[in-house]
Amino acid sequence: MELDSGEGDIIEFLASKKWILLVLTELHFHGTQRFNELLENMRMVSPKILSKRLKELEERGLVSRQKFNEIPPRVEYSLTEKGGELVKSFKDIGKWAIKWERNR
Repeated sequence: MELDSGEGDIIEFLASKKWILLVLTELHFHGTQRFNELLENMRMVSPKILSKRLKELEERGLVSRQKFNEIPPRVEYSLTEKGGELVKSFKDIGKWAIKWERNR
């Protein structure tokens, strides 16, 4: 079975970018968060990489960034509907892995 360009593109993106899946699952399980909250919850990720991954996820429409007009500035990140559906599909991959790991 061949993947069309859209499917192959998103799979390559998810598989090739370190910490992408962690950022998505963090937002899924803990909801909307500010940058420093994400950083605190994912201590193994550097601020530079987290910032880069959030921007990439936002560009793909998987994460939304909401900037509040406050002092000090406040920005919150959350999963979009598209991002939420993607994370839910991870459960199917997990079930597949469990099934085939048992049958090795």
